[in-house]
Order: sequence, then C-alpha cells, then structure tokens
Amino acid sequence: MYTYNEFDTAFLAERNRQFRAQVERRIDGSLTEDEFKPLRLMNGLYLQLHAYMLRVAIPYGTLSGAQMRQLALIADRWDKGYGHFTTRQNIQYNWPKLPDVPDMLDALAEVQLHAIQTSGNTIRNVTADHFAGAAADEIADPRPVAELIRQWSTDHPEFQFLPRKFKVAVTGSPNDRAVTRAHDIGLRMVRNDKGEPGYEVLVGGGLGRTPMIGKVIKDFLPQEDLLPYLEAIVSVYNLLGRRDNKYKARIKITVHENGLETIREKVDARFAELKPLFGGIDQAMLADLEAQFAPPAFRNAPAEAFDAAYAADPVFRAWSDTNLTKHKAEGYAIVSVSLKKPGETPGDATSDQMRVLADLAERYGHNELRISHEQNVILPHVHRSDLPALHAALKEADLATANIGLVSDIIACPGMDYCALATARSIPVAQEIAQRFEELKLAHEIGPLKIKISGCINACGHHHVGHIGILGLDRAGVENYQITLGGDGTEDAAIGQRTGPGFAYDEITDAIERILLTYLEIREDEDETFLQTYRRVGAAPFKAALYPAEAKANAA
Repeated sequence: MYTYNEFDTAFLAERNRQFRAQVERRIDGSLTEDEFKPLRLMNGLYLQLHAYMLRVAIPYGTLSGAQMRQLALIADRWDKGYGHFTTRQNIQYNWPKLPDVPDMLDALAEVQLHAIQTSGNTIRNVTADHFAGAAADEIADPRPVAELIRQWSTDHPEFQFLPRKFKVAVTGSPNDRAVTRAHDIGLRMVRNDKGEPGYEVLVGGGLGRTPMIGKVIKDFLPQEDLLPYLEAIVSVYNLLGRRDNKYKARIKITVHENGLETIREKVDARFAELKPLFGGIDQAMLADLEAQFAPPAFRNAPAEAFDAAYAADPVFRAWSDTNLTKHKAEGYAIVSVSLKKPGETPGDATSDQMRVLADLAERYGHNELRISHEQNVILPHVHRSDLPALHAALKEADLATANIGLVSDIIACPGMDYCALATARSIPVAQEIAQRFEELKLAHEIGPLKIKISGCINACGHHHVGHIGILGLDRAGVENYQITLGGDGTEDAAIGQRTGPGFAYDEITDAIERILLTYLEIREDEDETFLQTYRRVGAAPFKAALYPAEAKANAA
C-alpha cells in the first residue's frame, strides 16, 4: 500500500490550507456561490438537493484499517453516522456543514486521504480491479500503475480544465472487473508474443447520455511507454475536445467525430514529442511504487476449520459459495462483504460497520480493504482457516448477506433522494426489487445477475452495462423507468438495448419479476445464465412478457 512521502504530506497540507481560506471567504460573503463553485469542486465538494456533499477519493479502491476507521470517525463527527460507497470507488458524505469541511479534509489528511479531483473537468480518481494483488487470474497487480497515474494527474497544470471530466480504469487481469471499456481511457494488462507485459489501451468509452464502448487505440503498449502515451492522449483530447456543448465534450464524442485513425495519428505524433521529456523518471518512480505494493507475508496453515464449518453450517456454506473468490495464494480466499442486504440502501455503511471492517482487516486480512465499483467492500487476503471466525463477526455486524453477484446485489446511484441532477428515485427501486426476490426465494435459482439502476441520464449507476438496466426519468412530472437488457461490463462489454416504453414507479418491480420469470421458463438448463439466455434468444420473449397487449396485437 502506498505511503505518503514528505512532498505528498506538504502538498496536501497546503491544498487544505488554501481551501480553508476559500471556505472562510465564502462564509463571510467575499466569494459568491458562482465564484466558490469551481474552487469547491476542485476539492470534491458538491451542493446537492438538501446539503453539501463531500466526495472522498479512495485511490484504486484501496484502504487500510486505520483509514477505514477514520472514515467512520468523520461520519460520526461531521455527518449522520454513515457513508455511501460509489461506483467510482469513492465514499460520499451527504450531510456536511460548510464550516466543517476544512476540518474533515484535515482529518482525511491525517490518514493520507483527500478529496482532490473527485469532481470537476479534470482526471478523476483512478479506479482498478477490486481484486488487485489477490486475484488468481492476475498477470500483475495494477495498483502501482494506478498510483503512478494518480501522482502524474494530480494538479497536472495542463489538465485542470479539460473539456469535461476524464476517467481512467486499470486492470491487471484478462477477466475485466474494472469496466475498462466504459471509461475515457481503459488499460488492460496483456502479454505480447514474447511473453512481455504491456497494456491494451482503450479510448473513448463512456456511459451517460450517449453510451459508447471504448475502442482499442493500441493493442500492445510497452510498460515503459505508458505514462507519456497517456499524456499524449489527454493532450490531444484537450485540444480537440468540444467546449461549445457539454453534452458533446467527452472524449468518446471526440473520437466519434474525428475517427479513431485520426486520433491515433495525432496521439502517436504527440507521444513522439513527449517520450524523450520523461527520460525514464516515470520508470524509476514505478519501481519504487512496486516495492510498496509487495504482497503481504502469506502464511502456510491448515484449513480444517473451514472444511468443518462448511460441512456443518449451511448458513456459512451459502455465504462461502457466493461471497468467496479464488485467491492466487494457496490456502487464502478473497472475501466480498455485501453492502446490499435486502431492504437497505445499496452501498451505505454505518460508522459502526466501518469500524468492524477495519478491525477485521487488521485481525484477519493483512490490514487491507478494497472498495469495489459494485459498492461492496473486499477483504482481499483472508486465510481459509480464519473464515468461520470472520463470518461470525460479520453476522454480528449485520454484514454477512450471502448475495454477491445475485439478484439483490444491485448497483444504484443515490438518485433523487440526494442528487440535484437526478430525475427519479433509485434507492427505493433497488430496495423494492431486492425485497421482492427475497420474498420469492428465487435468487439462487436465477443465479448470476447484474441489475444496475440510475436516477438520471448521467448513468452513475452504470445501467447501460447491466444485464438488466433501469433508467429513471421524468415524464411530465412523473417518474418513468426505462429497461435495457443485455448490457455487460466485462471484457465482452456491451451496451444494453432498450425494451420499449418505460414503467411507472409502482410498476417497475413487477416488470423486473416478469422478465426473470420468463428467463426461468426459457433457459436451456439451470447452468445457462440470464445473459447467456438473452444472447441466445434475443429480446423478443422478454418484450412479450413486458408488453403483453402489444404482443397479442402483433400476433393477431
């Protein structure tokens, strides 16, 4: 895990000092809200429906126990005792008072956290595979590269006022758990014919108003070329990106309007200019970073306790079957802790739960936690012999929901309950769907399924890449929910296709039930997933279930 050096500490202290002075000027009226807005956004402070919201960066989703414990303290001292983990691997505090924000930032700095560039038209928090450093399928841990990109992009003088926000995701595995194809730049570690590691570079992905899958601009980029090549891409975008229309300002539109080949030529030309200027400094930095992300000292111990608990306890067995993932180290497992108990707000954690997770990471998890873009918490390194005790502690904290990857493991943005941009509610829809299928006891029969809900066209809930996506819109003052099917956020990424007219708030859960009951009727066997069935049969049978009157009319 990266540890701040003297420069990092001094830099953050000065940034916080500057913002404290800016807040004081806003409070005494020296700054208007319009003047204050760009300053607060540079420090992750939004003005939402009911209050300010502070978005804290969790770089590439990695936290220590001490950092998680500090997030809990901040929730208790300056908010309402909870935080919301987002699809950007951030945490949001929804109720801070403006005079308290500088103190919150200083408290974050005490544990080497901050809110810089979690908003604004700049390079946002770099995200990564939440199983990084632990996954059995991993080529290499992508977090050193993610940290290198974070350091390069923070306060980069050329990229503080880009045409629009800019998002980068990195994965070190062939199985993409970072949704790299839906980012402005996606980096997927690959090996060439000689077995040398490098990156497949994707550009122009994004969701929102005009969803697009990223295009491969470089099928193999040597590791030593990565940073100058990234700078070349962002430099070209900074010059070509539109500033006349914010809806057409993202790099996906720049690539679409200019063509991939034109963008590639300009990037290659800029890269040729930039590479000599780096002079290998970035590679020396990367070597230092890699040493800080060395694997923990894994222990070799028998796992009879796990085997015994698995055989004797059906509750533990069910949790193990859904919430554990294969680890690269013998005798270890990756533990996904669900923040999606049916009826609760997806992604929310109370301060008490945060403290429990911090304690468990220190006791059983080599002091590491990860936040996933799916709004869950990961303990990446837990020995199998410790899993029964870990599960018991999670049960006591109401954190042992066994639903990872199932129907109630729903991604949802805050929606109209909090967000000033939202046009419909997301949280109540997610809660109602989860509760419905809990009552029906169909989660395991349905199997792997990704439902994703957004409360507006900005798609913070990633609905476009949900197996079932739900988009809440305003239709003449009434909430209306569109459904898309067949989306996928993996290495086989696809944008879901809209089924037809939307549904009212009190109809949407019934509509989802009809879709899934249809799936259970038409799948080839119980091993065929929803997404596989959809790709085999297409949308027609699901549309017939959603719009029976229309299907009957067409048949006639």
